[in-house]
Amino acid sequence: MYKEKDFDIIVVGAGHAGCEAALATAKMGLQTALFTIYLETIAQLSCNPAIGGLAKGHLVREIDALGGIMAKVTDMAGIQFRMLNRSKGPAVWSLRAQADRILYNVYMRKILESTENLAIKQAMVEEIVVENGKVKGIITSLGVFYGAKAVIITPGTFLNGLIHIGFDSFEAGRAGEFPSKRLSESIKKLGLKMGRLKTGTPPRIDAKTIDFSKTEEQGGDNPPIPFSYSTKKINNPQVPCYITYTNEKTHEIILNNLDRSPLYSGKIKGIGPRYCPSIEDKVVKFRDKSRHQIFLEPEGLSRKEYYANGIPTSLPYDVQVAFVKTIPGLEDAEIMRPGYAIEYDFVYPTQIRHTLEVKGIEGLYLAGQINGTSGYEEAAAQGLMAGINAALKIKKQPPLILSRDEAYIGVLIDDLVTKGTQEPYRMFTSRAEFRLLLRHDNADLRLRDYGYKIGLVDEETYEEFNKKKELLHREIKRLKTNTIKPSEELNKALIEAQTTPIEEATFLDKLLKRPELNYDFIKKFAPSEMPLTKELEELVEIHIKYEGYIAKQMELVERMKQFEEKLIPENFDFNIPGLSREVIQKLTEVSPRTIGQAMRIPGVTPAAISILMVAVQKKTTVKK
Repeated sequence: MYKEKDFDIIVVGAGHAGCEAALATAKMGLQTALFTIYLETIAQLSCNPAIGGLAKGHLVREIDALGGIMAKVTDMAGIQFRMLNRSKGPAVWSLRAQADRILYNVYMRKILESTENLAIKQAMVEEIVVENGKVKGIITSLGVFYGAKAVIITPGTFLNGLIHIGFDSFEAGRAGEFPSKRLSESIKKLGLKMGRLKTGTPPRIDAKTIDFSKTEEQGGDNPPIPFSYSTKKINNPQVPCYITYTNEKTHEIILNNLDRSPLYSGKIKGIGPRYCPSIEDKVVKFRDKSRHQIFLEPEGLSRKEYYANGIPTSLPYDVQVAFVKTIPGLEDAEIMRPGYAIEYDFVYPTQIRHTLEVKGIEGLYLAGQINGTSGYEEAAAQGLMAGINAALKIKKQPPLILSRDEAYIGVLIDDLVTKGTQEPYRMFTSRAEFRLLLRHDNADLRLRDYGYKIGLVDEETYEEFNKKKELLHREIKRLKTNTIKPSEELNKALIEAQTTPIEEATFLDKLLKRPELNYDFIKKFAPSEMPLTKELEELVEIHIKYEGYIAKQMELVERMKQFEEKLIPENFDFNIPGLSREVIQKLTEVSPRTIGQAMRIPGVTPAAISILMVAVQKKTTVKK
């Protein structure tokens, strides 16, 4: 075995989790090595060419607020931006962007290569070296050893990856790329319990063969709203997506060929994503539906390839050709790449801590799909937090653990560590108890201070953030302390807005609370002396209109904190008289750090929590 050199931190895998992890640790001043099987596929958008979406957009904003890179690269590569759920309340607004695949890869690699303290290496990592419960480094397929104080594993779908197209199967991490087999074996040898998951992609269609006149065009917002708080303007040309639908003929072809489906023949063992099922799964499970939506997404400005979102499949190629041609607009479609399913290994995430460090193996961190998640955004968020916490540990500083009321990232990690998952985990706004506090618009107000404190947010960015915060507070104060007197012009406008005219001087915030009025109305009759951006005006309006609801959620957070602050001692013995064997097993497996976390473990009853609280109280009293 040949030893080349040592690093502070090694990151294995250069997908979305790996890129965030490596950039974070390098920017925090640690010598970092990022290992990838292929340099050409760094930050590959392996599935659909889009970032964000419901709840996922919140994650991207939070990554940006903490000083991560995904939002900035998305803005550089974005070719359509659209705020979803505008017709609903601001708690569920979420930004989604179409990205140019090539540009995303180019910009991310450029940033990585220009980052100080970061070395990028093309190599197949095959073994994690651990001695006496502490990570020591990694060994590549060429027998080269690299030492490290911490190792972050972010392999995506490459662990024992197996692709299925009909009954044809071949080993791969992605189509045309070698899988990582020995790394999976190395992880198992470390004693970690592993399972098998499955995901899939749809066929890609040649744009020249699509009849767009038979589809519905869907454009983005104008002007486009950037993901990053630092982006001033989107410079790329903006392009539309297109919507079409399957039909009964499509479904008939699929149903008639289920005997050739690896999913329904039992050949595929891995559990697939519940919320993004294959088209054959949708047709079987929702037989009453006469059609399913297909979202045709452009792969980039320089490509003539469209991603047919909505019809992921592992059916044989000839069946894919047949059913695609039944879809309006795709009658003459040429498939450039067939759809396929991929199975891969993952680690049951109850075996990791909230820092994403593996329990019992000091310095080993896991992030991304290896923890059972699906999606670029979930992976990037974990990669960032794994990188931050690995760096903080090496620096002998306290970890950064975001709570469920602070960030969707906190919800994501707490769900994985506490509840675990048996299927690909996807973030939804419904998973957050305090989603009115965790809005898309206020991610920087929640998290920017953390990013600055740990060194990922620079002085200039932080100064700009503080100016924004000051303007926000001053404007809210102005609206709460200034009144407006009745006038003929004002009351006429109020009546036209279908709301009651005023008869006496009224505080501006009371007017803004009316559902019929918005900030533009207030600005017309009582403009601020301070220059406010559209983003700030929206923040002010949301704060005023939802003030009562926000206050109620804050009260609930305070009530919940009493349980989150009740710490359970390290190495606590959960074999407590009165608890069932099942509850003891679950508590021992998760090893919750607080009573609040114990309360969220599935199957741990309120009665069990009462017994646990008494036992913890006795233990801590004895220690004192």
